[in-house]
Amino acid sequence: MSIQDKNVDIKRGLRGVYIDTTESSFIDGINGKLLYRGYNIHELAAHSTFEEVSYLLLYGKLPTQNEFDDFSNLLSTNRRLPDEVVQTINLVKNGHPMDVLRTGVSALAAFSSDVTNNSVAATIQKGIKLTAQIPTIVATHHRLRNNLSPVQPRDDLSLAGNFLYMLFDKEPTAEEAKVMDVDFVIHAEHGSNASAFAARVTASALADLHSAVVAGIATLKGPSHGGAAEDVMKMAIEIQSPDKAKEYVDKILSNNGKVPGFGHRVYKTEDPRAKYLKDKAKALVAKKGTPDWYQILEQLIMAMEGLRAKGVYANVDFFAGAIYHLLDIPEDLFIPIFAIGRLPGWILQAVEQYRDTLKNGTLIRPLLHYVGPMDLNYVPISERS
Repeated sequence: MSIQDKNVDIKRGLRGVYIDTTESSFIDGINGKLLYRGYNIHELAAHSTFEEVSYLLLYGKLPTQNEFDDFSNLLSTNRRLPDEVVQTINLVKNGHPMDVLRTGVSALAAFSSDVTNNSVAATIQKGIKLTAQIPTIVATHHRLRNNLSPVQPRDDLSLAGNFLYMLFDKEPTAEEAKVMDVDFVIHAEHGSNASAFAARVTASALADLHSAVVAGIATLKGPSHGGAAEDVMKMAIEIQSPDKAKEYVDKILSNNGKVPGFGHRVYKTEDPRAKYLKDKAKALVAKKGTPDWYQILEQLIMAMEGLRAKGVYANVDFFAGAIYHLLDIPEDLFIPIFAIGRLPGWILQAVEQYRDTLKNGTLIRPLLHYVGPMDLNYVPISERS
């Protein structure tokens, strides 16, 4: 029997396949449980900050006050971009924000003196700088594409607060900054999702961290991974009126379609991250009033209640879209914001992979089972019909 004829068990999408061990996050999709480095997302979302969670993910422990202060200072003092990177962003300002973000990170690699050093210590230091600089790339691009001058980052604001400040040239309220901070916290890490896996594959080839992050950004751009929050708001605008929500849902489901913002590859119960954005969205609505599109979202949840028995619940993207819209953030920035939050997770995944590859020589290289023709005879082009 030839290699081609042998019986092969195909695991499409590597579904259910464990490729390695990790200390990054624990996900229980049946019971709706998510832990970062052993800490429950409920506690982190309620009590922590994005800076503290980033430290936790990168170093494996919660920081002391001195460690937190030093780490926060590193983040705040590394926010500025080289002038050449700003010029590069300006050259491609008409591109999609995710394309510009990908380009900006690639450009930053040229200004990293340690770019090829894949040791754990060097990777974490490069990761801290990227965590500080990526929000600046997103905000700078948004300003330039609207023919506005970039807003220089401030050292006295949190990462979330500074991002909103650079975006709108206006200091956010404490509540707005906290909402953005919680959003970053709950997006920070989520196991071997598509973008994290892409980053790990890149790291397994011992490409530099900037390349691994670019791979993560490129993968996150795909609508099957990072685009759900944007799709939720497009759906709400398309429905137009709350009383049309049920009809809209019924039509999609009757054609075996999927309603954006509902269901999850892993969670078969309520997404543990969704609760906090749902609560924050309600708080913002209470202050800003209830727009028609938010009433549409509420009706969509009611229309989808019958599918909960099948494990289909509103997911984190459903409420993220609402949060961003309430903060007046354009829809095409939803995925870049996801990337800002997910960056510490990508860095940690890359660190784990570098450690394994440098020690054991591991290269992530799954197989493809060939099912095409065999041993064909070459026919010269003059004799082909």
